[in-house]
Amino acid sequence: QVQLVESGGGLVQAGGSLRLSCVGSGRTFSRYAMAWFRQAPGKEREFVAQTTWSGGTTRYADSVKGRFTISKDNAKNTVDLQMNSLKPEDTAVYYCAAAGRPYNSGDWYDSREYDAWGQGTQVTVSS
Repeated sequence: QVQLVESGGGLVQAGGSLRLSCVGSGRTFSRYAMAWFRQAPGKEREFVAQTTWSGGTTRYADSVKGRFTISKDNAKNTVDLQMNSLKPEDTAVYYCAAAGRPYNSGDWYDSREYDAWGQGTQVTVSS
């Protein structure tokens, strides 16, 4: 049974930082690309950041580029999201996701490429 569990969300003031962590089990995650998505109230789920199976390539949404950093530790089956210079518009539930095909990123910005999801962690940024 594949399982992803996120942690690290919370309430922070604008300009602050948070670090989200996601740990996986039930699959050899070292073979799979991983990503973070987010969903704000009343909005669709959107892509935030992605890393390839090796962690060698990372990709970001324009809205977070230069502020967020995704990192993957294949030895620990974890993927983290370091979020700096947070803005109120970053407020959302953040989800960790694992790609459905090993060694393949596919359309890495598309949620349909991912077949395993965490339960989500709330991030709230106050102005």
